[in-house]
Amino acid sequence: MERPEGIFLRVSREIEAVKRRGRRVSTELFNMLICTMEDGPARVGIIVGRRFGNAVRRNRAKRVFRELVRQCHHDFIPGQAILVFPKREALTRPFHELAVVWGATLRRANVLRSRSM
Repeated sequence: MERPEGIFLRVSREIEAVKRRGRRVSTELFNMLICTMEDGPARVGIIVGRRFGNAVRRNRAKRVFRELVRQCHHDFIPGQAILVFPKREALTRPFHELAVVWGATLRRANVLRSRSM
């Protein structure tokens, strides 16, 4: 499987810019900040704070959300920067249910290309 390089936000300067300028989208399972950046691929950052739980829970949340990003990164509109803040409830739901909420939220936030097929 090809690993999609460059789809994750890793530079703190870019993360801080999204925190300052991003628009907020909230769901029962996660919060998002969405900001239009430079032309280039859409990039996603996943932030899980210590209040989320122990290291095992935090790492699991990051793995789950990275997989959600990988499944739909090719549908993102270029130039979007997204920060995701998972909530504790996200780990209590089955993956397919989380994926449905994830997709619906991205469509509602207008960060996915419309499929014309």
